[in-house]
Amino acid sequence: KDFSLQGLQAAAYDTHQPAFAQLIPGLVAAWDKTAASDPLKQKLEAPIATLRNWDSRWSETSIANSLANFWGEEMWKAMKSPEWDKGLWVYDQIDRAPPTQKLAALDAAVSRLTADFGSWQTPWGEINRFQRLTGDIAHPFDDCAPSRPVGFSSARWGSLASFGAAPRGNSKRWYGTSGNSFVAVVEFGPRVKARAVTAGGESGHPASPHFNDQADRYATGNLRDVHFHADEIAAHRQKSYHPGD
Repeated sequence: KDFSLQGLQAAAYDTHQPAFAQLIPGLVAAWDKTAASDPLKQKLEAPIATLRNWDSRWSETSIANSLANFWGEEMWKAMKSPEWDKGLWVYDQIDRAPPTQKLAALDAAVSRLTADFGSWQTPWGEINRFQRLTGDIAHPFDDCAPSRPVGFSSARWGSLASFGAAPRGNSKRWYGTSGNSFVAVVEFGPRVKARAVTAGGESGHPASPHFNDQADRYATGNLRDVHFHADEIAAHRQKSYHPGD
């Protein structure tokens, strides 16, 4: 009873990332406690300033989200190594990691962002992309071909709108291949109401107008109305088919 159709959709695309809300303050505290003579103290001052007052929310324009994701990936790899298998949840392992390790991971993240994109101050949408060029199952991702920015991150960091992106092949940009491929919010009652979106579009044929016509809706959470009842279908159909005709 606490949800409406619109309220459930808004909750599904809530930009808050609880894992970063837990972990980033520990990274900032690690920098605060580091001696002024440490080479990383001054080197990481600007990135830490970007993260210090971040609200842990994703967006296409967020530089802090880029830093957090690259730092998180570095920490995740380190914590999943055998020497850190101590029966702890990986997030707790990251939280309890030594300050030196947290700062080294941020330094690596800054270096990687700078090497791959020219600056660590790269907005998240420049990195995190949706691309659909062909109907191939093994998609040929290409940084030189058209793609669309996506604001939401991996569910790993608590985003309900989940987009599992990473570099593909020789790409620098991160392209999503897992996560929410179909999303629907449904209100049941005497007359069903629903909104939904499919990643890219309904068609697997690049020549079809429905091959990529839902990409913007998918990336922004702007779900389309679902035509469920016969009168709705009749009002919006483009063509009809009768078996045998």
